[in-house]
Amino acid sequence: MVSVYLRGVEKGNSKGETTGRKRLPPWMRMHMPGGDRYMYVKEQVTRHDLHTICSSGNCPNIGECWGAGTATFMILGEICTRACKFCAVKTGRPLPVDEEEPYRLADSIKTMGIKHAVITSVDRDDLPDKGAGAWTRTIRILKQEVPGLTMETLVPDFDAIPELVRMVIAAAPEVISHNLETVERLTPKIRSRAKYRTSLEVIGMLSNSSVTSKSGIMLGLGEREEEVLQTMDDLLAAGCDVLTLGQYLQPTMDHMPVEAYIHPEKFDFLKNQALQKGFRAVESSPLVRSSYHAEKHVFTKSGKDTGGE
Repeated sequence: MVSVYLRGVEKGNSKGETTGRKRLPPWMRMHMPGGDRYMYVKEQVTRHDLHTICSSGNCPNIGECWGAGTATFMILGEICTRACKFCAVKTGRPLPVDEEEPYRLADSIKTMGIKHAVITSVDRDDLPDKGAGAWTRTIRILKQEVPGLTMETLVPDFDAIPELVRMVIAAAPEVISHNLETVERLTPKIRSRAKYRTSLEVIGMLSNSSVTSKSGIMLGLGEREEEVLQTMDDLLAAGCDVLTLGQYLQPTMDHMPVEAYIHPEKFDFLKNQALQKGFRAVESSPLVRSSYHAEKHVFTKSGKDTGGE
């Protein structure tokens, strides 16, 4: 039987003292980003003064995705109003909403030749509408400025306020994703304000529309297998279409430590379980992140309304 957890060995410094970081197992080794296409994407992001979760979130797939000409763009600035213990995005007082950002984003997407864009944002609890208005405007401007573009939007919870969630649904991106991040027991430990049941409410609203609904969780934070399977059941009960499972990596020493590195065969097992339970698509491997292979997750859901405004 294959061991599915590897409890990492702490790294030592030159004096033989431990640093608290767990040593990465062989299957977590990543290639350094580089190549002409990677440099081109990086140049476009910089030139248009855009933010990406790829760099702000220290994504391990940045080399693969940017090398293939894709990126997950982050709107509403790069400063989040929440301080989740798993996330590398900066926390503090955000700047005012940049009204020109959607147009710069559209120009960048056109220049890069992107056909399917993935967009996320920081939490903006400082705004009366939690950023829903800026989200709606961005989606509509992108559809107007880049004909034929399809989108996945990875949104905050908007405190599960129905009218705010419906605003984003009515803008009609093809996929709307909202991550549970972890199992219910661990949610208070790693999410600063968001609640497990609140996120399920949001996913339920998304699922009762014509968009494809999507969510994801991280493994390696101390969850138990039965809790992961229960989370799948909870998501399916909310109507979720697509699930992503990936390995949690500690961004800095100030963030939650990794409890265990999950073996790829465990990810394969969980993927099979999720598909058998009824998810339409599942991405499950150690390096999977929310937007990994996002272009594959556009489905037609006929017979459901768009939520309205």
